[in-house]
Amino acid sequence: MALPVTPPDKMSFWEHLSELRVRIVRSLLIVAGAFAFTYGFPFGYKDIPPLRFKLWIWAQKPFLEAMSRQTGKAISDLQPFAFTDLTEPFFSMMRLSLWAAAFVAAPFLFYQLWAFIRPGLLPKERRLVIPFVVVTSGCFLAGSAFAYTQAFKFLGDILFQEAAAAGLRANLHVSEYLDLFISTTLITGVMFELPVLFFFLARFRIVTAGWMLKYWRHATMVILIFSAFFTPGDVVVTTLFFSAVLLGLYFFSVVVAWLAQPRQPK
Repeated sequence: MALPVTPPDKMSFWEHLSELRVRIVRSLLIVAGAFAFTYGFPFGYKDIPPLRFKLWIWAQKPFLEAMSRQTGKAISDLQPFAFTDLTEPFFSMMRLSLWAAAFVAAPFLFYQLWAFIRPGLLPKERRLVIPFVVVTSGCFLAGSAFAYTQAFKFLGDILFQEAAAAGLRANLHVSEYLDLFISTTLITGVMFELPVLFFFLARFRIVTAGWMLKYWRHATMVILIFSAFFTPGDVVVTTLFFSAVLLGLYFFSVVVAWLAQPRQPK
């Protein structure tokens, strides 16, 4: 005789905790598999450099372009990066490969997130797994692409403008540059998840589009404070730039919340 199975919406606290542990372990295994690819591919071919070195060339490109615009030098003539610790290049390439693996595995990670919150959804909402994974992954990757193509262009011009005007020579640490690069792409990717967050908040009747419009001034203050603490560069211009991006996402989220809020009576 088969044992009764606990319905997903009747799971106990310890069953939810066990489910969370399973999802975290699977997420770590997914990232580990992607890391093996981003760090070592093509795995031992002597004539082809490993992927981590190509990732480093790709990561430094936006700042080299900004530096070239401000100094008037060709990109091939720029050598701004140096290291003072023998282990710095090794751990920097490893860290870059690890974060690249997280970006590559983003759709699989968002599926694990969906699988964890799925028991709390209505039956018709549980069928939205594919749209959820596509939209969340798309928003995150779109935010990261925006950071790479636009935010770094703006940030690089601001940071190098003063250095070029003062006649200073760049001698940048690889690890410190990667801190800036990874934090910018990651934070911007998370920022672009704002519409997805408000979709679920509106779906669960926690917020409404009218409430968001009513308190938009309060939201603006929160956005300014968040941008001041978490945006890179530590200058007022970058804070205002990312605040404007977040505020635009907030008002877009108002439309998303209006479309997502249930129409039937509570």
